[in-house]
Parts: sequence; structure tokens; C-alpha cells
Amino acid sequence: MGRRSRKRGGAVRPAPAPVAPRRAERPQAPWHPVPLVELSVLTGLVLLAWGLLRIDDDGGRILLVCGMALASLGGLDTALREHFSGYRSHAVLLAALPAVVVAGVLFFAGAPWVAIPIAAVAVLAGGVVLARRAFRRRG
Repeated sequence: MGRRSRKRGGAVRPAPAPVAPRRAERPQAPWHPVPLVELSVLTGLVLLAWGLLRIDDDGGRILLVCGMALASLGGLDTALREHFSGYRSHAVLLAALPAVVVAGVLFFAGAPWVAIPIAAVAVLAGGVVLARRAFRRRG
């Protein structure tokens, strides 16, 4: 086998990999030492389980609704803080809240069935556009 030639110059170093810009730290809640969000989600999960055990009566259904609301508020709080601090975009999640509210209002107002999803999708699309603009301003 033949000998491979070597260059006698200085060693060639590979170019350093580009460093990704460092993201900001996750925003702290105003009540930081107290795990309020975690307690809210835990309480919501307990209410959901309790409501499932009593699903046949009105009290069980109320427990289910309260559990869903309380657990959802914990997630919504985190999503709001992360989105509006520029840490991570939660545009679709935040836009879904007004879309669900509009669908609920139209349902209980007796609107035609076809109007409910059309209105919800329109509100969702508009909310996503607005939430993305807000995130870009903060980012």
C-alpha cells in the first residue's frame, strides 16, 4: 500500500458550529414560591375523578365541569405567561378560548347548528393571527 501524503502546515480545525441564540428563561409566576398552578391542576384532577365516580347525579356533573375548568385554568395561566413574555408561542391554544366561548354562547342562544362551527372557526382563525402578532412583538 502506498503512503498517504500529509500536509506539513498547521492542523486544520473544523469551523465551530453556530451557536443558537439562547432563549429567555421561562417566566416566573408573580406568586413564584407558592405552586399555585400545580395545586390548581391537582385539585382539578381530583374533582374530575370524584365527578366520574358520581356521574349519574347532578352533583357529579357539576364536579366534572368544575374539575375541567380548574385544571384548564392552570394550563391557561402557564400558556399566557409563556406566550406574552416571548418564551414560547401558544397562539392556537390561546385563540381556542374565545372560539369555545363563542360556540357556547351560540349553542345556548339557539343558533342554527351550521352557524356554530363556522363562527368558532372564524374566531379561532382571527385569534391565531392576533396571538401570533403579539408573540412576534414580544419575541
